Amino acid sequence: MDAFLIALGSLILYWIAYHTYGRWLAQKLFRLDNAQPTPSQVLRDDQDYVPTDRFVVFGHHFASIAGTGPIVGPAIAVIWGWLPALVWVLFGSIFMGAVHDFGALVVSLRNRGQTIGEVTGHLLSKRARLLFLFILLLALTIVLAIFGLVIAVIFKLYPAAIFPCLVQIPLALVIGRYLHRRSIKLFFPSLIALALLYLSVGFGNIGWLAEFNATLQSWPVIVWVLVLLAYSYVASVLPVWLLLQPRDYINSLQLLTSLALIILGLIAATFWGGEPVSADAARPSLGIVAPVFDFDVAGAPLVFPFLFITIACGAISGFHCLVASGTSSKQICCEKDAQFVGYGSMLTEGFLATLVILACTAGLGLGIVSSEGQILTGEAAWEARYASWHTAQGLGAKVGAFVDGAANFLKALGISQGFAVALMGVFVASFAATTLDSTCRLQRYVIQELVGSFVKSPVGQSKKVLSSFFPFGWLRNKHGATILAVLLGFTMAGLPAPGAEWSWASAGQGGLILWPLFGATNQLLGGLAFLVITFWLLQRNLPLWFVLFPTAFMLIMPSWAMLYQLFGQGVGQESSWLGADSPNFALIFIAIATIALEIWMVVEAIIAWPKARGWLQHNKEINQ
Repeated sequence: MDAFLIALGSLILYWIAYHTYGRWLAQKLFRLDNAQPTPSQVLRDDQDYVPTDRFVVFGHHFASIAGTGPIVGPAIAVIWGWLPALVWVLFGSIFMGAVHDFGALVVSLRNRGQTIGEVTGHLLSKRARLLFLFILLLALTIVLAIFGLVIAVIFKLYPAAIFPCLVQIPLALVIGRYLHRRSIKLFFPSLIALALLYLSVGFGNIGWLAEFNATLQSWPVIVWVLVLLAYSYVASVLPVWLLLQPRDYINSLQLLTSLALIILGLIAATFWGGEPVSADAARPSLGIVAPVFDFDVAGAPLVFPFLFITIACGAISGFHCLVASGTSSKQICCEKDAQFVGYGSMLTEGFLATLVILACTAGLGLGIVSSEGQILTGEAAWEARYASWHTAQGLGAKVGAFVDGAANFLKALGISQGFAVALMGVFVASFAATTLDSTCRLQRYVIQELVGSFVKSPVGQSKKVLSSFFPFGWLRNKHGATILAVLLGFTMAGLPAPGAEWSWASAGQGGLILWPLFGATNQLLGGLAFLVITFWLLQRNLPLWFVLFPTAFMLIMPSWAMLYQLFGQGVGQESSWLGADSPNFALIFIAIATIALEIWMVVEAIIAWPKARGWLQHNKEINQ
């Protein structure tokens, strides 16, 4: 009953937050007005700027921001106890994450749909803009390098998810073209697409399709990384309405209905118990088998600050500001839709993270198969997955804890083991894939904005510093910028795992070199985005009280975590990064460079603060 009450209470809390705090932000603070033209209307090009139904934009935004973050993060953070993870997810998402996403979306809407990095130049300084863009370039390269590996690993763990994920692409192309050419309502195309997606899960691992999945499962990781990055290139350069937007939309339909199934399974397991672990056994009762607190886990780092770095997307994630200002702001057709898309999507993701916590702390207790082939239930099942930090490490262990726990909820409804595991595998892989293709498009924008700072300006303007020395103009083209984005990601991803020699088996795991930086860099982006939002509010004499604490918190926590790993102790290791016997110099260099860029940007903000106070800049915004 505890798990059910937590899920119900969380859902009610999020509903109240949306209709109170979210509405106050929309109406009283940001003053959203549908009479104001949006970038998608003013700059419509049917490539990137496309006025779109708010439910489609919600689907794109939610699928893009979620990724594997709200699954992997909570699945490992519960090792410190279920209550700290739950409290951070609930209150972090309401008062930090949703405000961050909503604020970044509104700031971009009021500035021609520019990315948060580009807007920094208007609000702070040109130097701060360049600093932010360089930080974004590093962060997005890490995401591109890692998520190709993530999807490849998921496909190897759950081959039944391969065909259902691949079939989403042609289905999205058909839906996208159909909706773009015909003025029709979404209901029937959505229903048909959803039915086809579930049929692909149910029958996508039978007969010759099982052989097809097994063949693709055997591909080396480097091949999967190459294929996925090639797909990301195509998704980045095609019109947003043709592939990226409809794929994210139909994915969101499947993902949200899967969440509904998990909730129904949780209810069934609460009142009737889980599926019997054997033919003659009773239905096991559902209960939380994880400790409330456990700050003395073997090998685990300090709960402060690492809880707030480990759980990112489920509470607050800097990557979200890039989606909000990079793609979603170019599709919203009415300003008031921003609350539904920005604030609502983050609360939905917070609820997803809550269900992940329950799947890992209660769902596992309904029964898992140990590495020795034994069926474990209750606390024994928890100990098998979370006995130590080392036990819970690795992508397979993190994803597996959620998949097994969530599948147990579905099995309580009478759904077969095979379908339940396949659906949850598709659930995780689809989230990762939507993040990958959106990241490639966002990296393209960042590269175009960065190159635009140095190459020759349009006719009638002065030359910029590098335009006379290097032919960088081709990088302002969407194809050139996307090719560079893919090459940067592939160069990093193509390296072998840390400490391994290059081979076809080890290649493609280079993202693991920078994996320890992923959480801290991601959270640092959130702090820097809050800094930009703060200046936007300051220049309009709007209240700052609700962003000052989140700004400081999200600047301090990631820096603390990186400094601790650099000089104190590496996570799950005996020594710091600098004190290791074989230091990872790429990791160390990027960590130090990131901290230096952050400090420099904070200094720029301090310098700009007196000029910004009381300076109303409405007339400098093109849309107002």
